[in-house]
Amino acid sequence: MRVHELAKELGVSGRDILLLLEELGVGGKTASSTVPPEQLPIIRARLGKGRAPAPAQVPAATPPAPRVVRPVPAAPAPAAEGPSDVIRLKAPIAIADFATALDTDADVVIGAAAGMGETLAEGDVVSPTLAVLIGEQWGYTVEVETAPVAAEPEPEPEPEPVAVPVAAPSTPVVPELEAPTAPAAPKRVVPRRVAPPDAPVRPPVVTVMGHVDHGKTTLLDAIRETNVTAQEAGQITQHIGAYQVDVRGRTITFIDTPGHEAFTAMRARGAQVTDIAILVVAADDGVMPQTIEAADHAKAAGVPVIVAVNKMDRPEASADYIKQQLSEKDLVPEEWGGDTIYAPVSALQKTGIEDLLEMILIVADMNEARAVRDKPAEGVVLEAELDKRRGPVATLLVQEGTVRTGDAIVAGPVSGKIRAMMDEHGKRITEAGPSTPVQVIGLSEAPEASELFQVVANEREARAIAERHRIATRASEPIVIGPRSLAEISRLLALGEMKVLNLILKADVQGSVEAITAALSQLRHEEVRFEILHSGVGDVNESDVSLASASKPTVIIGFQVGVDTPAKRLAADEGVQVRRYDVIYDLLDEVRLLMTGLLETIFEEYVSGRAEVRALFSSSRIGTIAGCYVLEGHLLRGAKVRVMRKGQAVQEGTLTGLRHLKDDMSEVLQGFECGLSMQSFNGFVVGDTIECLEQREVRRPGV
Repeated sequence: MRVHELAKELGVSGRDILLLLEELGVGGKTASSTVPPEQLPIIRARLGKGRAPAPAQVPAATPPAPRVVRPVPAAPAPAAEGPSDVIRLKAPIAIADFATALDTDADVVIGAAAGMGETLAEGDVVSPTLAVLIGEQWGYTVEVETAPVAAEPEPEPEPEPVAVPVAAPSTPVVPELEAPTAPAAPKRVVPRRVAPPDAPVRPPVVTVMGHVDHGKTTLLDAIRETNVTAQEAGQITQHIGAYQVDVRGRTITFIDTPGHEAFTAMRARGAQVTDIAILVVAADDGVMPQTIEAADHAKAAGVPVIVAVNKMDRPEASADYIKQQLSEKDLVPEEWGGDTIYAPVSALQKTGIEDLLEMILIVADMNEARAVRDKPAEGVVLEAELDKRRGPVATLLVQEGTVRTGDAIVAGPVSGKIRAMMDEHGKRITEAGPSTPVQVIGLSEAPEASELFQVVANEREARAIAERHRIATRASEPIVIGPRSLAEISRLLALGEMKVLNLILKADVQGSVEAITAALSQLRHEEVRFEILHSGVGDVNESDVSLASASKPTVIIGFQVGVDTPAKRLAADEGVQVRRYDVIYDLLDEVRLLMTGLLETIFEEYVSGRAEVRALFSSSRIGTIAGCYVLEGHLLRGAKVRVMRKGQAVQEGTLTGLRHLKDDMSEVLQGFECGLSMQSFNGFVVGDTIECLEQREVRRPGV
């Protein structure tokens, strides 16, 4: 009998049974592990409803034990002795030391600092004020011990969430607007939050990952009995979708991530905010590059992986083949001695779905996720778009706390006040707790996908934090993709001999802008490149067309967006190309063709015809005329010709005269006789070969 089957029979969690098996010296790895038959009576006696363990039922070698109590995750250990919620540190505080004290990684500390508008890099030190603020996020009180220095006044206590950094005693205070010495990380890391052990259990967040067209969205359709696939252009999921599903009275949050290789960053974001990763692999197609990439993201995030072997209804489906392939990538099935759960399913036929859900719930029980609800909300932006009617709309995943209508919110350089919240069905709600995905209206603009958000005391504070983040970003980023001045555009076009394809990119959501930009960066050629003059969210407008007109040649690319009427009229008047796409494959192919079209044309010389000199004639007006017979191809008047004698070229020139009988000809074909003359050459010899030379375009290798 399997662990999860016994847990269902006894009405307990799989975690309870696994802990008891470990106590009995048997051990078990996952919910699908087999319970030894000789241990079944013992487990039933100890965990059975209403039954106390009898001494006679327990073997002599095994002492009686009380009913197993499910442990909860412990909070991160403090760096020094003292109360469990107090961390004592000495200044200066190195990032690595601070991360160790919080029981996390340095990248997480850097990401948390960036969320507060502070830019740090590995090797930097954390200011005492920033350490206190970050510690509060983890539920700790951070006490920083500094050496006494007479000239250094004690920092005043500041209730604001983000303050000007307080320097170490031996380091002068750095003004807030000064550019940081090290650039920020290119992409903010979403931290894995650690809740206190007494915090309530939250719903697990499950991410569905895998290769394109392996059935991820269809699997979600089978779970929630709706059809999302038909709504996606080309039937390819191109946005992150977050949904909540009730399974036997329990809530599970699912995140559907795109499978196309261009959406690598979006998949990475999904793995960083999830508790369980479902890796969908088509049983008839096998492991693909994006399958491995998705698995790597999940492993890097340290989350358990359940492999859903999909399309088992196909005749050529082979679950063992999938297991063999993934075993080489450290995803060894438990029946082969590993700890990875494999669930055969058919999303189309809706078979195996119940077993998969059972596995998800059991794995969730084994890794209980907890979060504090009674605090201002924090989390991550999954997606953002600019709606024509409602303005900026952001999809948020609440990770801890509770977000409510009317809250002041900040996400990186974007701030606002929540005017309305909707669930995944578009129904208005007033509050949302941990693990809940919501759409919010009221931000000043569409934030970047994967940006951290937090609820603060008021709009004034939100604007101040957003402005500090904006200043820090401008100072640390060496390259900013955005509108350039006309002087900069002119300088760009005049750079060397390399040709530049200018693009203006508009997309429906920020995640698409990011993904398309990343995909376009892979298109390279030594002679031609592209530059994104401006990228943004929303329909193509007059401002976009004006910028394109001022920086010709520029092509405007719209991805799943429209073109407003004034922009259409201006584009027609200015001769600006506006191209719209609904599927990223088409967009990338078109840009590749556009770049290839900018390559310099290359011509090669080839022999289009040969003729043999068989007689010579003299003309007082023309000079020597060669009587020839066309052996192959054709001869063209005005073409370049070459005289060959015994395999050596003796003369090149232009074919000035060409006659057949008494008629002047522009062309003489194979099998006909002709008389020809060359400009400034009379040295023909019977037996010479006349080669007619032409130029043809060589097809260049594409981008």
